[in-house]
Amino acid sequence: MEYICNDCPRQCGVVRAEVRQEGQVLPGFCHSPLQPVVARAALHEWEEPCISGSRGSGAVFFTGCNLRCCFCQNTTISMGGTGVPITAARLRGIYGELIEKGAHNINLVTPTPYKKAILESLAEPLPVPVVYNCGGYETTATIDAFKGKVQIYLPDLKYLDPALAKRYSAAEDYPQVAAEAILHMYDQIGPYEMDDDGILQKGVVIRHLILPGCVDNTKAVIDWVRDHFDDGQVLFSLMRQYVPCGRAGEYPEINRPLSDEEYDEAEQYLFDSGIEDGFVQEKDSASEAFIPAFDGTGVV
Repeated sequence: MEYICNDCPRQCGVVRAEVRQEGQVLPGFCHSPLQPVVARAALHEWEEPCISGSRGSGAVFFTGCNLRCCFCQNTTISMGGTGVPITAARLRGIYGELIEKGAHNINLVTPTPYKKAILESLAEPLPVPVVYNCGGYETTATIDAFKGKVQIYLPDLKYLDPALAKRYSAAEDYPQVAAEAILHMYDQIGPYEMDDDGILQKGVVIRHLILPGCVDNTKAVIDWVRDHFDDGQVLFSLMRQYVPCGRAGEYPEINRPLSDEEYDEAEQYLFDSGIEDGFVQEKDSASEAFIPAFDGTGVV
């Protein structure tokens, strides 16, 4: 039976191929087949402390993305196609292997293009929480499909400025789409809950990466979170880790590291906002050393 894909806000409506042949460019914005393509599956220590914990998050990095962020740190997989084709059954096996290694959770990184296969892989509950780690550009229908299968949502809220969203991620409607998606995630999951060791068991963690020259956008994101959630409902992660990657060189205004002054201004605004549940990053987080190797580790 043909799978006509409208799983993300792009609403491509294309017939998705089951697998991608070598060298083949598939239709649709994400160019992804239905069967998963995975570039890495390993314990990941560099998420927020409540997700990575002491043993690491069981991160499964999927190939393909429904955004076109020109500064993406994972360009080789988000747009470059690097990855290993696997079945939904093998994906389920990967979860088990990561759990055996001590993973606090199973962290699905950029899962949206593989909704069908991931749902199949989660037909039976896992003994650890499942994290839906995405760019925030989601439909409410896709979020609904993961009800009861995902316990933690980890979305970005990249922009509340449509012009920035269009220029840097080819998604002018991102602000309203991501805002609606995050509110829907919270309606589904409810307030966050930690275990006795400070490891997140359920909830929503909203991430925001500060871009050079875009502190006003960051302030708008902080205001939105403050205005829509009360203490104890969601966690907010203010990210300092920007380094020029991908096609950032084509955009001179962001082809530089974040300045100390920009970060200090954004961080102080967060502290003054009254938001207390969340995280900030140290300056040394802005390093390419934290970008993992997408070499098929843990996949085959």
